[in-house]
Amino acid sequence: MAKEPKQLADLFHDTLKDIYFAEKKILTALPKMAKAAQSEELRAAFQKHQAETEGQVERLEQVFEEIGEKPQGKTCDAIMGILDEGKEIMDEYKGSPALDAGLLAAAQAVEHYEISRYGTLCAWAEALGHAKAKTLLGETLDEEEATDEALSELAESAINQQAQAEAAE
Repeated sequence: MAKEPKQLADLFHDTLKDIYFAEKKILTALPKMAKAAQSEELRAAFQKHQAETEGQVERLEQVFEEIGEKPQGKTCDAIMGILDEGKEIMDEYKGSPALDAGLLAAAQAVEHYEISRYGTLCAWAEALGHAKAKTLLGETLDEEEATDEALSELAESAINQQAQAEAAE
């Protein structure tokens, strides 16, 4: 008997499981990043994003409910790699003037991954006629883009200059 070809709905569900896993892993990484941050501003940014991420996980659970599926994660190798890079920065640059710049860059890698995933999920939700899911995913996409913008601003206005100035001392 021939196996049924997978459909967009299957891909949507698999990708939801992927980002659900990723968000849960990010929730465990953010407190570690906040603790490692030397700058109060960066620490506050990580703490703010942790609170947002908790809401994003709840939204994902609502999306699973909307499509009649149980919230469940599927190992996301991409986020594991990005988080491993962040841990490597924390280990290798601990106490270094460049630590916060590295942490910020690692956080932006996470944001860019999330923006990519949520943008795709929004498009697929629309194509599949999941209007409420698209709205929920769109709210998260907006938050991720705002976080990325705030991190860029923090990097450009303070963190990168601090790393360079401390290195020159």
